[in-house]
Amino acid sequence: MNTRITQMLGIEYPIIQGGMAWVAEHNLAAAVSEAGGLGLIGGANAPGEVVREEIRKAKALTEKPFGVNVMLLSPYAEDVARVVVEEGIKVVTTGAGNPEKYMDMWKEAGIKVIPVVASVALARRMEKYGADAVVAEGMESGGHIGEATTMTLVPQVKDVVSIPVIAAGGIGDGRGLAAAFMLGAEAVQVGTRFVVAKESIVHENYKQRLIKAKDIDSTVTGRSHGHPIRCLRNKMTREYLKLEQEGKSFEELEYLTLGALRRAVQEGDVQEGTVMAGQIAGMIDKELSCKEIIDEMMEQAEKLLKL
Repeated sequence: MNTRITQMLGIEYPIIQGGMAWVAEHNLAAAVSEAGGLGLIGGANAPGEVVREEIRKAKALTEKPFGVNVMLLSPYAEDVARVVVEEGIKVVTTGAGNPEKYMDMWKEAGIKVIPVVASVALARRMEKYGADAVVAEGMESGGHIGEATTMTLVPQVKDVVSIPVIAAGGIGDGRGLAAAFMLGAEAVQVGTRFVVAKESIVHENYKQRLIKAKDIDSTVTGRSHGHPIRCLRNKMTREYLKLEQEGKSFEELEYLTLGALRRAVQEGDVQEGTVMAGQIAGMIDKELSCKEIIDEMMEQAEKLLKL
């Protein structure tokens, strides 16, 4: 399945792993790249030197291309932006902000820049400022979300930009990949499905919570202060939504979730922690290797697209 994205990134399959905070580290990124996709190291809120160490560990595991996701709201974003240049990274995706201030530096270093966008307006702006592609992410995805669905966002973005579009949100199997291609995408970004990969370092409690999830098990917190986040329902989300209904301040709500994602991912606290996951969680019923996930997706998609 040869597209502008596979050619641009030097990958075998049009599948990109999401740069998920606390989840997308060197083991997962290297495994996805070895399987023919594009693995990503999630910069999240980590200092530049931590990201540098992750990059070097991934290089020791694979000679295939992998990238880094730069979380632009991080206090260390500027450090990470420089580290990816110094370490010779060839692909950067960005989230939670506008990467314009780093674009010149990255482009001069020959880095392919792929911002994640949740609107047509931001997609247009990113193309204007030199982005090589965009990830159009629908609100079905886990973590920070926008308002548009993948089904509606991807074709609208495709209609207004000439650069390749990568679809994200609600994609976890070959049916989603084939549907994304029908909407005009040239690759997909997959997050939640890779959380339960065998190579994922996520705590077993987190993985089992995803595997046992039903279609109605995700919810969205943070709408009242403009920072909606999709995660699985638990004790924490119930308390958070109750406080939102009571009109509590942003600071009070943030205090409730301080360190909650790390507790869920690393310590396995799936009741008080934040179990970020997309709406496809109900489709996941087993743990597979990254290669098995990608091979299964490609086989299913190719059969559907031939039809």
